[in-house]
Order: sequence, then C-alpha cells, then structure tokens
Amino acid sequence: MAKADNVRDSELAQSEHDAEAQDGLEASGHSSQESDESRAASSSSEENFAAPAGKKAGKAAKADVDVPALGPLEMLRWAWTQLTTMRTALFLLLLLAIAAVPGSLFPQRSVDANKVADYLTNNPTMGPWLDRFQFFDVYSSVWFSAIYILLFISLIGCIIPRVKKHWEAMRSAPARTPARLSRLPYSGTIELDSDANTDDVVREAAAILKKRGYRTDLRLDGDRPSVGAERGYVRETGNLLFHISLVGILSSVAIGGMFSYIGQRILVEGESFVNTLVAYDSFRPGTAFNQDNLDPFAVRLDNFKVEFDRESSTHFGQPISFDATVDVTKSDGSTSREQLQVNHPLRVGSTDVYLVGNGYAPEITVRDGEGNIAFQGPVVGVPQDGVYTSLLVLKVPDAKPDQLAFTGFLLPTAVMGSDGVSFSADPAAVNPQISFNSYYGDLGLDGGVPQNVYVIDTENMTELNSRKLEAGGITLNAGQTYTLPDGKGSISFDGLKRYVGIDVHHDPGKLPVAIFAALALLGLATSLFVARRRAWVAVTDSPSGNGRIIEYGLLARGEDPRLEDESAKLRSLLEDLAARGTHSTSEK
Repeated sequence: MAKADNVRDSELAQSEHDAEAQDGLEASGHSSQESDESRAASSSSEENFAAPAGKKAGKAAKADVDVPALGPLEMLRWAWTQLTTMRTALFLLLLLAIAAVPGSLFPQRSVDANKVADYLTNNPTMGPWLDRFQFFDVYSSVWFSAIYILLFISLIGCIIPRVKKHWEAMRSAPARTPARLSRLPYSGTIELDSDANTDDVVREAAAILKKRGYRTDLRLDGDRPSVGAERGYVRETGNLLFHISLVGILSSVAIGGMFSYIGQRILVEGESFVNTLVAYDSFRPGTAFNQDNLDPFAVRLDNFKVEFDRESSTHFGQPISFDATVDVTKSDGSTSREQLQVNHPLRVGSTDVYLVGNGYAPEITVRDGEGNIAFQGPVVGVPQDGVYTSLLVLKVPDAKPDQLAFTGFLLPTAVMGSDGVSFSADPAAVNPQISFNSYYGDLGLDGGVPQNVYVIDTENMTELNSRKLEAGGITLNAGQTYTLPDGKGSISFDGLKRYVGIDVHHDPGKLPVAIFAALALLGLATSLFVARRRAWVAVTDSPSGNGRIIEYGLLARGEDPRLEDESAKLRSLLEDLAARGTHSTSEK
C-alpha cells in the first residue's frame, strides 16, 4: 500500500465534508434558493459600487446596523471567555513562576523574621517600600494569591467544557463515510466475489476493526453499505487527565501551605521532646495552622553514635554513619524504640521527624559571686569544621551580683600546637577541652528585645577573662573547675554529651501531590503516544462495472507516523476477508 501522491491538505480535509454538505443540502431542499439569495446579494453589492456617490451614501446609510453597547452582563461574559482560554491559563502559569522569584531574592518572614528585620535596618530607603508591597511575605501576598486563584479558575474553566465535549464525542457515532475514500491519505480497493453478501462483508469488516481497538458504526442502508470506525479517544482522555492533575497538584500545594508546619529542635542525650508549640526552638506554621492539628507524641533521645572513617588515608576522620536511638511515646500511650538516621525519617502519625544535624554539648555548672548555682546543664556547641571544633556561647542572666557571659570553643581532641595554641586533631571526643573568655555586667535581656543566642552584646559588659588580660583565658578539661577573678564566681566542665538537630514536618498535601504528579505523567504520556485515527470500509460497485469492491480509507487526527503501517495491516486483513473472490487489487 503506497501513500497518496501530493494531494493538497485542503482537499483531504474536504473529502469528508463534501459528503456531509451534500446530504445536508439534499435534506433541506433550499440549495437553489440560497444560491439565488447569494446572487441577489452580490448583485445588490455591485449596484452599490456602480451607483453615484450621493445615492451610494444614501443606500449605505440605510444598510447601517446599530451595534448595541456591551452591558455589564455582556462584559462579564467576555471577561469569562478570555479568562477560561488555554492561552490565558498558560500565561498565568508563567506569571506565577515569575511572581515566585522575589521569594528567593528577599528574606521571608515565614522563614526567618530576624533576617527581614536586619534587611529593613540595612536598607532604610528601599526596605519599607518592599515591605509595603509584601516582598517579604511573597507566598501569602495579595498579588501572588490573586495570580494563584485566577490560575485555578482559568484551568477549571478550560477543563469543564472540554470534559463535556469529550464525553459527547465518546458517545456519538464515528464520522459519516466520505463519498470518495480515494482522496484520503491512505486508501485502497479490493475486488470482492460477486456472490458475497455485502452486508455480511461489512459486518466482518466491522469485527476486524473492533479487534484492532476501533469503535465502529454500521451503515447498511442504501446502495453503499459501509462501516465507520474511530480509535484514540483515550488521547484526549490523557490530555484532560494531565490538566485535571495539574489542578490537583496546585490544590494540594495550596492545602499543604495552609495546614502544614515545620519545626526545629535540639535534643541532647537524655532529653525529651513533646510535640507542642512551646517545645520547639523554631517553628513555621502554615497560613491556616491550628495548634490542635499537632500530632500528640513524645521523642526521647537515648543515645547518639557517629562512626568515623579510621581506615582510609584520604578520608580519615570523616563521619560514615549517624545513628540516633530514640524512645517514641504515641498518643495511645504505647512506647517503642526506634532508630533515627539521615534520609530515614521517623514517622509518627502524619508527622515526619528528620535527623538534620549533630554535635557536642559540654555539661557546665556556673556559680555566681554569692556561691549559688546560676546555671547548670548542657551547652550546645555549633561545629565550625570537620573535626567538630565547636563555638560555645553561654549567657547567665541569673548570676549575682552581676550577670555573666562566656564565649569560646570546644575542642573534642585537644592538641597543643607549636605556636602554643590548642586545636582539635580528631572529631571523636578523645581529650575534650573548652576555652572561654568571660564577661560581667548587663546582658541587655531585660529590655525585651530579642537576641541571637550565639551573639553576646558586650556594650554594657566588662571583659573578665581573655588572653589580653592579666587573668588570661579559661581553659578546662573534663572534671575541672575555674574560679573567676574579683569574686565573680566559678565555672566547671562536668562532662560531655552529644546532641542531634531534628526537623519535624507535617504536610497534608505531600501525598496528594505525589499521586497527582504520577497521574499527570500518565496523562501526558497517553496524550503523546496514543494516536487518534479514523477508518472507513465500504462495499460499492466496481468502476469497471464488473462486480463489487471493498473500498477502505484511513485518516489521522493530527500527526501519526504509524498510520502507514496501520493501513498495511488493515489491507492485509481485508484481503483475507475477500480472498474467496479476489482476482486483482489496486492501491495507492
């Protein structure tokens, strides 16, 4: 079967339309009348052009039609039509992506309010204007929400009419059989035995098409019995599934943004965390968050182990694995021991607990000038390098007669360098040592202004210990105590523990997003790889006047590079059908 020679696209598209137009004109019986009216209109137009200027102007004035002005209802209809076009939906999707860019360029209050405050302080001119236009609250801003809502409405307005139209197309019969199948891109004829029953041949052809996945419609009335068939409706189904899934993804993301929350907490060995608002070190709720949505559970860190590389010469001392053993108490009172590892979160109810950090927390006791314990407990160190040299900051506002503050470093494995300065030679706690500078005075905490826990405001404080002073700095190994100068008290290094940083995530939209994303991929693949085709098989008189022939034709609805193979397979099946009376064949 060879492809048709250089037939114009307009003729191919018109082949099916010719038969429908002809049937419609015959059924109406007004073709000649419409033709006469057209000629009359044409003649009238020619007269207008041929008439004198004054007369032509008079006739034109009579022919003018007053176009009514658009009222509020018509304007709403026009706006709805413009909004619910796919072009508008794509434009809004692009606009939403652009609108999200400021969220990555400027600090966001929902992520870090301190950074926003610092930005406003450092940019006194531009900062207030950006704040006025909600550039520090992008994802909850009026303009971002407006684009998001318009995109929803546009997509839904596009999808609903298409679903209705597709449903009607699936329930309707395939297109009428064209009068000239030979004008289709792929067609052919097969001679049929004169004794064959034409209706039975058409029925068997319909059965062949059904086996190949076509939906068929028998047309046995008249002198030209035929069958119309169409397949590939699932292509549009996949297209609609993709768009519906896109709406589902956007809806799920919106639900997640409203009802989700993310919190962080530092847990030292032996400490417990209860899932309540006051237990978090930092907390970022969704816009519609309610504390009643917190899953009731508690997590206690029993111990934390880090395995370091001790064999490789190039990666010696690098951590290999992190393993936290935790005791989990659920809402029903049941307790279980779980292992919390990197990339292996702990799931409690609908909440996920992730292991995101770790370090050392030396246990320190501070006594004030009156001999009372002003502070006792672990101090979280912030690792600064690969050997866990950790920054330590300790504020003691309860000390008397003066408030105290300490800043320094923890060295897990302290080794004295050639310059007389200690450093950590290994990340494991082989010889832990802390070094402090001390201050006394007013910490500035009583003014109610929030401070960074790792920064000491020394404006109203006096340095008590440092290498610059005669008293020198404070250096303590585990189990040692140092007495502060001027009777300000003492500080003791009681021991060393490990801590972990956990992230607590609750996102009700996460699972729906995954489901809709999978459906979107399925719909996209279906719409790309499923072909929409039409096929017709008819039994008619042979052009030579001797006997009858099977005539067939195929037409693709869009691009279909496999249509030629489909035509060859269909011809082979039809030849088998007509084998009892086939003497010669012709094809193009």
